Amino acid sequence: MVAAEAVELAPGQRATVGTGVSIALPDGYAAFVVPRSGLASKHGITIVNSPGTVDAGYRGEIRVTLLNTDASLPYSVAVGDRIAQLIISPVTRAVFIPINTLPESQRGASGFGSTGYSAPQSGENA
Repeated sequence: MVAAEAVELAPGQRATVGTGVSIALPDGYAAFVVPRSGLASKHGITIVNSPGTVDAGYRGEIRVTLLNTDASLPYSVAVGDRIAQLIISPVTRAVFIPINTLPESQRGASGFGSTGYSAPQSGENA
């Protein structure tokens, strides 16, 4: 996705940038707006709500909310600059059924960060 307008992002600033692109996705598909790795690694530019989701019913312009995470340097976006990537993918619609209790699972109700991490034991390097 390219910028259809110029914007200057001060350190820590965010701005929503137009792309001039509108699409009509078929039912069963969604588009996901994601950051460009080069902008992120070289300049600290990312997308605030990544991935931004474009559903099949949306017909307006795709806009990208960029964030300058650099603490000291501004970043200039010029018309035509590549600012994001658009991934189009089939999506499944879930049908939810209200129930009183959920089936058991190995993880259970353990919350955020409860899988794949264990704190270093005493004497281990962090």
